[in-house]
Amino acid sequence: MNSGIRTYHEVDELHPDLPDQIAAQDERVSARLASVARVVAVMSGKGGVGKSLVSALLATAMARRGRRVGLIDADLNGPSVPRLLGIEPGALVEGRDGLEPPTSPAGVRVMSMGLLLEPERALAWREPADAGFVWRGAQERGALREFLADVAWGELDVLLVDLPPGTQRLAELHALVPQLTGVLTVTIPSAASRDSVTRSLDMARTRGLLLLGVIENMSGVLCDACGTLVPLHAGDAGEDLAEGFDVPLLARLPFDPELGAAADGGRLEPWVAGTGPAAEALGRLAEQL
Repeated sequence: MNSGIRTYHEVDELHPDLPDQIAAQDERVSARLASVARVVAVMSGKGGVGKSLVSALLATAMARRGRRVGLIDADLNGPSVPRLLGIEPGALVEGRDGLEPPTSPAGVRVMSMGLLLEPERALAWREPADAGFVWRGAQERGALREFLADVAWGELDVLLVDLPPGTQRLAELHALVPQLTGVLTVTIPSAASRDSVTRSLDMARTRGLLLLGVIENMSGVLCDACGTLVPLHAGDAGEDLAEGFDVPLLARLPFDPELGAAADGGRLEPWVAGTGPAAEALGRLAEQL
């Protein structure tokens, strides 16, 4: 696979000039993002809350409103954004100014490890046998750095970065992008999600990052018979988190069975353009942001 992207997994041993290589690439990150107005991280701290889907939906909704939007899928081991946005693997093209990110039907520019991996193949790093764990962490940071530095993002109003569960990748992103605009947080209305997201929000606040607000996903399901929103979970994690960290509860996105089929088929744009309660809530969120 010849993608043109610089990859740390091609390095078999430490070289004396590796710090200089990394410093040079950090400079490329700064130069590349000079044409990007805002870089926003989307995090949860917990898997299974629909964060990647919310990121893809939000990017699509903003693009439909005329914004120039990019989306980085920073979940290297479980990339899902290309499928959600209807982009096929192998869609990357190397241009004069770097890798040209493929675009979704709505015009969202995308970079993901899913565009580099062969279908149904797991991500595997080339690494020394006696230092695999430490080396792998450096390689993953390098991949995120390359997604920022080696992709021709062009002029963007906002670049969303969909982070995997946990807090480490947010710290790495902040180190690469000190001018990070802020953090959007996704939860579901459950105590387990609230506890995990609390830790992530605490870490983001400790680093001095701007907390833009909380999005509560799967907050309920619309009852066809009665026309009301029926809660799916006990508790009110979104409101608790918003109050605890003094940030806005930006949206409650109800569960929509039709969204699952649209996501699997890479047809998010028609769903976003719809008039269901979840699509309308997403539209209000895009307008607010």
